[in-house]
Amino acid sequence: MTNDENLGLENQLSFIMYACSKEMIKHYKPYLKEIGLTYTQYIAMRVLWSGDNITVNELSKRLYLDSGTTTPLLKKLEIKGLLERVRDVSDERNVFIKLTKNGHELKDNMENTSQKVLDNTGVPMSEVDDILKSLKSVLDRVNNN
Repeated sequence: MTNDENLGLENQLSFIMYACSKEMIKHYKPYLKEIGLTYTQYIAMRVLWSGDNITVNELSKRLYLDSGTTTPLLKKLEIKGLLERVRDVSDERNVFIKLTKNGHELKDNMENTSQKVLDNTGVPMSEVDDILKSLKSVLDRVNNN
């Protein structure tokens, strides 16, 4: 590639990843609108559906978010009645997140959403594992530098 080609936005890894993320999230919007969640709230719930009673710090790490973003996110989910935050009695610095009955029940409504979104994108299942492997490798590398 020449220097001029390197400058093109379409040749920037960060831009392609940004654009893919933005376009994928668009496919989630109709499903999330039905249940009144933003995409960020949805991915937080997905983490909690795989195992709640984790600390706010653990959730922040798993979502790659800082606590300044996670705290208001959790507050909104708590207001919606999907979770509760419980301060650790042995160490008040730790706050645990526990799903409510409504939070657990919401999982059933969203069970096939990821597959529906993938189907809507036209990305064949035969490519998904390779794409995920490549993107996870990039994430690990940028996160470790």
